[in-house]
Amino acid sequence: MNIVVLGAAGFLGTHICRALVEAGDRVVTLPAGFDLVTAEPEKIAAFVAKADAVVNAAGRAWKANEHQMYTGNVELPLRVLRALALLDRRPTLVQLGSSHEYGPGTGGAGTHESTEPAPVTPYGRTKLLGSRAVLDAAREGAQPGVVLRIANVCGPGTPPGSLLGSVTGRLARLAREPGPAGVPAELRLPPLHAWRDFVDVRDVADAVLATVRADDVEVAGQVINIGSGVAVHTRDVVGQLIAVSGLPVRIVEETPAGGQPRVDTEWQQLDVSRAAELLGWEPRRSLDQSLRDLLAAA
Repeated sequence: MNIVVLGAAGFLGTHICRALVEAGDRVVTLPAGFDLVTAEPEKIAAFVAKADAVVNAAGRAWKANEHQMYTGNVELPLRVLRALALLDRRPTLVQLGSSHEYGPGTGGAGTHESTEPAPVTPYGRTKLLGSRAVLDAAREGAQPGVVLRIANVCGPGTPPGSLLGSVTGRLARLAREPGPAGVPAELRLPPLHAWRDFVDVRDVADAVLATVRADDVEVAGQVINIGSGVAVHTRDVVGQLIAVSGLPVRIVEETPAGGQPRVDTEWQQLDVSRAAELLGWEPRRSLDQSLRDLLAAA
């Protein structure tokens, strides 16, 4: 198949491109410097005209303000949709959404795709607007598309702006420049109180691969959760990452300057049964493997 991957140089995009190429697909990426947000729809359409599917792995998450998130997570998919509308033969658009679109989950339970989204962060709100644009176009018959609503992604190459990426970066520096012998290093972090569903980035890539090969009739207009299906406490995950590193580190949790904790959800866990039903997909990598490979890559 001919697959266009938007955001191919990013964390998700890199792994998705690798999985598609290994499966025998031809991957097309935009040239360096091509700005999807400002490009005319006609120019975007020229790049995707021969595609069987377009995977939107572009967007803004870490170290971005709300305006930047709106530009990357809302305006970008809208511009892509306008470009696809110019084509006589329209490829399937696979939009990578986020579990943060749901907002607060129910403790002890997985969130199903039928749950009404109620995001509480700028990231979740902007990702939801982008997802809804793709779903509306699909349900109106204007553009075949599907939204993969993805849990917190980890594994090799996890961005440094994320919790696990940040901790990994500090552990890597400590491994290169250890402190005094027998004295544990302090790892200062904001309060670790949330439960999160973590999924390996390579499992996400496998889900994208399964989606582009799925029957358009079955998946068009659908939201499909992609996660591990299990919630784990973030303090335990950070502790597990430190344990895997083998370094003497002590976690110190402290409230950010100003005394205002981050506004977020306490519990995130996805029900991934629809992915198994429609895509034949399920997560294959354990969290332990993801953390080990994350550290090895760093």
